[in-house]
Amino acid sequence: MAAPRKGFVHNYTSRLTAFEHTPHSVYGTSQNVILFIGGLFDGLQTVPYVSKISDALSPTWTLAQVHLSSSYTGWGTASLQQDVKELSKCVSYFRGIKSGKIVLMGHSTGCQDVMEYLTGPGKETRPPIDAGIIQAPVSDREAILMSTSPADYKTSCEAAQKMVDAGESNEILPSKLTSMPCPISAYRWLSLLSPNHDGDDDYFSSDLTDEQLTKSFGSLPAGVPLCILYSGSDEHVPQSIDKAALVRRWIEIARKGKGVVDEGYSGVVKGATHNLAKDQEEVVLSLVGSVMGFLASLSPQPNL
Repeated sequence: MAAPRKGFVHNYTSRLTAFEHTPHSVYGTSQNVILFIGGLFDGLQTVPYVSKISDALSPTWTLAQVHLSSSYTGWGTASLQQDVKELSKCVSYFRGIKSGKIVLMGHSTGCQDVMEYLTGPGKETRPPIDAGIIQAPVSDREAILMSTSPADYKTSCEAAQKMVDAGESNEILPSKLTSMPCPISAYRWLSLLSPNHDGDDDYFSSDLTDEQLTKSFGSLPAGVPLCILYSGSDEHVPQSIDKAALVRRWIEIARKGKGVVDEGYSGVVKGATHNLAKDQEEVVLSLVGSVMGFLASLSPQPNL
């Protein structure tokens, strides 16, 4: 059970909020902010290391957890484009009340939101951010195949594709096909899991082509550094995948474009599970240290 947290709730748009942790000082003194985005089924305080990062920040930084329409069980009927439209409103809101840097940090599917914000359709129209962090950027397609039979996977995708072809993208798949405790549209199922490797959510699969990666990592905007923190013992990644090699490949693709991946703090977090919930303290501190180092690289002391 997470311990109580001090903070402020911001209504950044109608019916959507961001919870700003304030562990150090009274409201208003911290002008730099990390906007944290969780993964599927995540919401406030469901990713345990968030509090550790917040507590480690200097007094000029705070962390705000963003509540989206897709939070908790809402993801099944949402999309990345919907997420980034809401995130754009959140960034604009914090630009209006803070004068410092804004960093988007995603965990799991939140990583897709960060990449969509920076490289997806409409990227030119979004409020600028100063940096991005992606932690546990896993492939949902490769993850589900670890626990689902090929036959069941094929059946569910064929049913979803049939609905999409019939103009029923936003209709809900039968729950017996997904085995998920929430409604999921045909569109979102294929976005996450398309066997054609072309889903909108498919940013991090190990079998994506260089051409596909050029449209994401190779299209990162200049001047917005990205930090990649890949969990070394992520239970949702097949053991056959060379995590370090995959991260190096993403970095190489980014180098060929205009983007910058921070190579000093990016990499595999040794011993880290997906959200570090039951990890040893030294593993969590390793992740926290990488985040602190990356933030320090954005602005020299003492302004951090």
